[in-house]
Amino acid sequence: MPKISKTAVDSDLRTQIFECLFETCTPADYGFEKINDRQMGVILVDKNGVERYCRVGVIVAEEREDMTARELMAREIDEYNAKQASKAEKARVRAEKAEKDKAKREKEKEA
Repeated sequence: MPKISKTAVDSDLRTQIFECLFETCTPADYGFEKINDRQMGVILVDKNGVERYCRVGVIVAEEREDMTARELMAREIDEYNAKQASKAEKARVRAEKAEKDKAKREKEKEA
């Protein structure tokens, strides 16, 4: 069986956890156990058939005098979305360059 990449495996595990927590099941039925006052954990089998320990933690943001909790949350969401858009743009540019380079190499090969 081919080994599935760490990125794909970890993404799948995160998706399973978030679906369980917010959509499809009861976390207690999924096997979550209290790790400490800040974290819950569960053992899941990944796409490679390996047991993995997954933790879900709760981070409570500090109170701020310069912005409300809602403003802080909105800012963090905006920052994440901007980073994702930047990554997507860089990937698009890389793909275009790779396609041009490939066409150039093929053209040189024919000549």
